[in-house]
This record gives sequence, C-alpha cells and structure tokens, in this order.
Amino acid sequence: MADNLFVFTVLCLLVAGCEWLVRHTWAKYLGTALLVIVLTAVFANVGLIPAGSKAERPVAIYDGIFQYLAPISIFWLLLGVNLRDILKAGLPIISLFLIGSLGTALGVLAGMHFINGPARFGTDFAALGGMFTGTYTGGSVNFNAVALHYDIFKDGVLYGTSIVVDNIFTTIWMVVSLLIPKFLLRFWPKSTAQKQETTGPDLGIDQDTESIHPMDLGIMLAMGAGALWLSEALTGVFAGWGFTVPSIIIITIIALIVAQLPIMKRLPGAQLLGMFAVYLFLAVIGAFCDVAALQGAGSLGLSMLLLILITFLVHGLLLFGMARLFRLDLQMAVVASQANVGGGTSALALARSMGRSDLVLPAILIGSLGNGLGTFLGFWVASWALPYLF
Repeated sequence: MADNLFVFTVLCLLVAGCEWLVRHTWAKYLGTALLVIVLTAVFANVGLIPAGSKAERPVAIYDGIFQYLAPISIFWLLLGVNLRDILKAGLPIISLFLIGSLGTALGVLAGMHFINGPARFGTDFAALGGMFTGTYTGGSVNFNAVALHYDIFKDGVLYGTSIVVDNIFTTIWMVVSLLIPKFLLRFWPKSTAQKQETTGPDLGIDQDTESIHPMDLGIMLAMGAGALWLSEALTGVFAGWGFTVPSIIIITIIALIVAQLPIMKRLPGAQLLGMFAVYLFLAVIGAFCDVAALQGAGSLGLSMLLLILITFLVHGLLLFGMARLFRLDLQMAVVASQANVGGGTSALALARSMGRSDLVLPAILIGSLGNGLGTFLGFWVASWALPYLF
C-alpha cells in the first residue's frame, strides 16, 4: 500500500509540475500531454517509480487508473459535448480510421515479409502479427484475444517481449502524434489547414479552470463512479443475453444522454476532473515505456521493433497520404491515427490537447469501433493473410 501511495504522489506531482511548466515556460510549445508522457517515462526508466505493472510485480495504482479512472475521465469530458457540434466530423474521421486500420494490417504484412517473420519468430509469427494488428486497430483487448486463442501466453519470452514493445511504441506514437501537426501543417492544403492555424498553442487554461463547491465535487464524483458501475453492470446483463457490448460504449452513451440535460451546463467540475484524470492516464502510459526490459529481450526485441516500425510507417503513409489527397483536416487524421494505435482515451487526450473539442466525441466513438474491429482484423491477419503470404 505504501508503495502505491508513493507512486500516486509522484504521478500527481508530475501532472502538477508539467502544468506549471506549460503555463510559465517554453514548454507551452510542447503541451501538458506530451510533457507528462515524456517526464513519467524518464522517471520510470531511472527507477524513481515502477516501469509498468507486471504479473510478477503488479502495481495496483497503475491497474486502477487503467480500469477505473480512464473510463470515468471519458464520462466527465463527454458531459460538455453538444451532439450537434460533432455531426460534421462523423463520416470523414470514420473513413480515416478505417484507412488507418487497413494501413496497420498492410504494415504488419510488409514488416513480416521484410524481416522474414517465420525465421525471426518461428511458428508463432502469424499469431504475433495478428496480435499487433489487433492492438494497433483497437487496443490491448484485441491483442490479448488473439494471444489467448493461439496460446501465446505459454511462450513467456515471446509474449512478455511483445507487451514491452507494444507499450514502448504506443508511447512513442503518442509523442509523434502531438508533433505531426507542427511539421506537416505547412504542406497541407490551405482550405483545411486554415482553421487549424492559431496565434499560439492552446493551453486550455480557461476551459480547465473551474470554481467548484464541495457539493458539486461530490455530485460529479458520484456521477462518474455511478456511470462506470452501471456500464459494467449492463455489460454483464447483455452478456447473459448473448450480446457482447463493451462497457466503454455504454458509458459513452450514458454520458451523451446526461450531457444533453440543461442542468449539466450549470454543474461545474467535469472539465477539471476529466482533464486531470486524462493526464494521470497519460502518465501511466509513459510509465509503461520500459527501455531496460526491451534491452533484455535481445534480438527478439529488435526484430519486433523493426516489425512495428515498418507497420507504423505503412500506416502513417497510407492514412496521411489519403488525408492529404482528399484535402481532409490534418488534426482529424492525427486523432484517427491515435485512435488506431492508442485507443479512444489517448485519442481523446490528443484532441483535447490540440484544442479540438469537436473531435473529442468522434475520438471516443472510433476508439470503440476499433475495439470491435481489432479482433476480427487480427484473426484475419493471423489465420489467413500471413499464412498465405508465406
């Protein structure tokens, strides 16, 4: 318990410190989201806090943030969403997300061909390719669904290394996603780039600063916890009826219904609590970037690194190439890519850090779409595409 309290203390101080740096120093050009990830990764890799949570050495505070705080942060942030504001972003971002999913699958095929997957990974190469396809389409649920089906859990070295590499590249891609608009905006058509240009970085100070009464805080905490409890209960009910409905979809629907009530416009605290929870979630992502574990994996880890590097290269070229060709919003493309690689919560954090409140709900929705699509695409790559290729 003491260790978890220490870790939570450090995470909170890191979030507070990054906010101060962003508001008062040149770090405003990096943004709180990027700074939290990078600094927490540094802290984890120099041993100040644990680098990830493993079966043999679980870190309860990390697991709790993933299991409870991340979905509740989605609920809080969606309470400020007006459904009419996001209708314009619907079809384009879904199209970009599906293109990104295709790019991920093609990237895994290209990567396995380039490094000669069967020689590098043995008979489990196809399952491994399906796992990475699943996780970079939907998330860790899809990753583990494919791994469980093919019994990759029984190969501790291969499975453990794949988790380490996955965590590291998820962190790296979040950083890359935050930097892409800064470098590609000049090459984007002015018709779409114009609305993305600002006089300076959007720090979100006004949006994140709220005056909140203890009564408001109690109501907001109860709403968040109650929504998560209800979503998980309904997931169990649907499962009993033979339907699989992820709890993240249910909590999103609950938040959207509640958000349309007029009283929600007068109830403060959702933005404040939501952003702090998201920053804690991003801090844990940074903590899972365990460089030492990757070094210990040797040539197996390097082979996986090369595989995922090629996967991301193909994914990025296809997604951003198509977005450029059809003159679609660059920041929308970045959010769609992040939803593929990091899931709905990290895509939400990215949209929010770029000051694009209109992309917050689409980020969550396509993240949920990825949860459903990722397993199917992963199994297609593992059971048909890669065996056919080789």
